[in-house]
Amino acid sequence: MKRILTILLGLTFIFNLNLRADEGMWLLSLIGKNYDDMKKQGFRLSPEDIYSVNNSSIKDAIIGLGRDGSPFWHFCTGEIVSDQALFFTNHHCGFGMIQSHSTVEHDYLKDGFWAYSKDQELANPGITASILVRMEDVSEQILSKLNDNMSEKERQEIVKKEGKILSDKAVEGSPYKAYVTDMFSNNQYFLFVYVIYQDVRLVGAPPSSIGKFGGDTDNWMWPRHTGDFSMFRIYTAPDGTPAHYSEENIPLKPKHFLPVSNKGVKDGDFAMIIGFPGTTNRYITSFGLEETMNVTNKLRFEIRDVKVKVLREEMRANQKTKIQYASKYASTSNYWKYSEQQNKALKKLNTMQIKKEIEANYLKVNTDSKYKEALDLLDKVYKNRYDYAVARMYLIEGLISGPELPYFAYKCSSLVTALESKNQENIDKAVEFIKKEAESFYKDYNPDTEKKVEIALFNYVYNNLAKEFHPEFFNTIEKKYKLNFEKYVNDMFSKSVFATKEKLFAFLEKPNLKTLQKDLVLITGTSILNKYREVNSKYWDNSEGLERGERIFTEGILNMNKGKLMAPDANSSIRITYGQVKKYEPRDGVTYDYYTSIEGVMQKEDPESTEFEVPVKLKELYATKDFGPYVNEKSELSVCFISNNDITGGNSGSPVINGDGHLIGLAFDGNSEAMSGDIDFEKNLQRCINLDVRYALFIIDKYAGAKNLIEEMVIVN
Repeated sequence: MKRILTILLGLTFIFNLNLRADEGMWLLSLIGKNYDDMKKQGFRLSPEDIYSVNNSSIKDAIIGLGRDGSPFWHFCTGEIVSDQALFFTNHHCGFGMIQSHSTVEHDYLKDGFWAYSKDQELANPGITASILVRMEDVSEQILSKLNDNMSEKERQEIVKKEGKILSDKAVEGSPYKAYVTDMFSNNQYFLFVYVIYQDVRLVGAPPSSIGKFGGDTDNWMWPRHTGDFSMFRIYTAPDGTPAHYSEENIPLKPKHFLPVSNKGVKDGDFAMIIGFPGTTNRYITSFGLEETMNVTNKLRFEIRDVKVKVLREEMRANQKTKIQYASKYASTSNYWKYSEQQNKALKKLNTMQIKKEIEANYLKVNTDSKYKEALDLLDKVYKNRYDYAVARMYLIEGLISGPELPYFAYKCSSLVTALESKNQENIDKAVEFIKKEAESFYKDYNPDTEKKVEIALFNYVYNNLAKEFHPEFFNTIEKKYKLNFEKYVNDMFSKSVFATKEKLFAFLEKPNLKTLQKDLVLITGTSILNKYREVNSKYWDNSEGLERGERIFTEGILNMNKGKLMAPDANSSIRITYGQVKKYEPRDGVTYDYYTSIEGVMQKEDPESTEFEVPVKLKELYATKDFGPYVNEKSELSVCFISNNDITGGNSGSPVINGDGHLIGLAFDGNSEAMSGDIDFEKNLQRCINLDVRYALFIIDKYAGAKNLIEEMVIVN
């Protein structure tokens, strides 16, 4: 193990066995190993300009957006662009926050939002902004405590213990937070130290007709014409330390912020992206790929398709419902389409055969019996857990995260226990917990919409999930209701205290045990979660050996690639990817240019479609060609451009940075032809779709008239 480790230090993994400069989510502290290649492509700074512990560097301007409770898992990325901690991220990253402030009277999703002074900025409780302080390879400290005779459980216990010792020591006496995470399937370990800010305020966002232009139709597609950006600001306590929202808080004074380029981009220009990519699976075996394609992707698409159709119809019919469900719909539909497109790309690229060829070569190179045993073990695990993997997907997608009310009621079941105890203090605590949860839940809840979602999904899951995995409430629908799902759901809503906020709060004034024990929504939620726990337990029982198999298989892959720069799979830790602005040819006879312009926005306009609406003011600016100083050399207003950077979910909102360290764009999507990228990077087709920052500046300046924000940034012409 130690011999392999010496080869690994500073290296990163790529899935197929040939080095590609544009593939790789590289660790920042080790980017010096890529330096010569970066210079050849147009990078004009030094590695220390990207990552430095002792001096300010680009890393200090990069934000991982997270949530209280899970601050090390970043749902999006942002970048600071002023000395007062103003930062950009995507519109779709800020979507939930914009939606939370929206009402029918003040619909910021429809009309946009702009703070023309700091006192107008809006707080977003629960949202965090993490900035990397430093990172350190701690593989030697941890691997020295492990040996091959240990079980995986024993290994993980030691890793957890040693990781806590290292992270506690790293932040002792500081306001920082730290954690240790594995790389290369537990073959390497890194310590990450972050400063995590807890006061993040909304500063600006264009209307969805700009920020979400194209909707589901254009999602994962090129050419694109979406102004996908929003703006926020980080605040701190008066002494500069992280603090929750307070009127006394002041804007963060960042160590570094990115100058914003108004120079534009050309085909072949250097482009690097720094952000927090979520998860990739480039080590996955053919056995794991089969589960991903035939279970995870297939079922996620099919089940979410049911919900998407209901929500589309409901949101189209009512403005209040559209606001309430906008964020929920966006999160549902995004990976609904992704799942389908990824399967198409994986089939087209013949990734399954590629995996099998790699595994055959793996066995030729790695002759020790443990490597074959690892592959056999993985084959066995995926076969043994297949039925439970299928059942889990139906239960999670169709009954837990699909409808909302049953799971909400289940989360309130602590009141049952409290009432059974007859302890008034416990009852009061349970009531207060439920009231707090209810305030958030019912704000974005419509009983009629929820009914329709439940009827559709209960029916679908009943008819497609094997009966042995049916929750108990399906038996009630079958026997008592003769499979009349509509009648069952209507009874749930007519009799349940959870049906509306008013009913629930009235009940909580004098809660009683018998009412809860007979509540049909709570019975349904409990039934679903009981079955899920049973299935999930068997799923993990049958996954025994997965971690060991993956660890040894990855070790064998690393053996095959000695001496090559290799990038670990993404795991929400900060990474850098570099490449070039680059057009591409998706199929015979078709060439896609590297940028789009506002001409395309006008060409796509469709007043009959909510996805392709164009605001009146934008059309007026277009008609008069009032684009300000944000045009290219052809006097065009560029909207988006593409590059061959290696990104995935979590990178949304990441800065696209030129060779001088200036912001040129915001990454926001990938292209459908290469949706295989999380598993199999395709060098000729893989493209990152980016918002041209000049379009954002134009919207801020000319459309919104937010001169205060333009003046706050350092714009390089």
